[in-house]
Amino acid sequence: MKRTVLTLTTTAALALALTSSPLAAADAASGKQLYAKKCASCHGTAGEGKDTIAKMLKVEMRPLASKEVQAKSDAELIKDMNQGIGKMKPVAGLKDKDHEDIVAFVRTLAKK
Repeated sequence: MKRTVLTLTTTAALALALTSSPLAAADAASGKQLYAKKCASCHGTAGEGKDTIAKMLKVEMRPLASKEVQAKSDAELIKDMNQGIGKMKPVAGLKDKDHEDIVAFVRTLAKK
């Protein structure tokens, strides 16, 4: 009887752990705070891009809500943060979870 209860408890705990993973997934609210600290100085508070930065770097800065940016996979956006893209330098001081949170926030910028 004790063994059955232990097995059921272990099975239930494992099932809960497996199903609760998405709950611990990316957090757009945390991503917004990180974005404000690490990205907004160039990309603007709403992802619109800053014209002065674009002109200084002589680049076209697409709004983060644009179809081109939103069409990228999460992995591509994380790669862009890690390695930089074009004249954009890599974003320093971010952990894996931070990248995921920033991507979750960027996804909220998509025009509806």
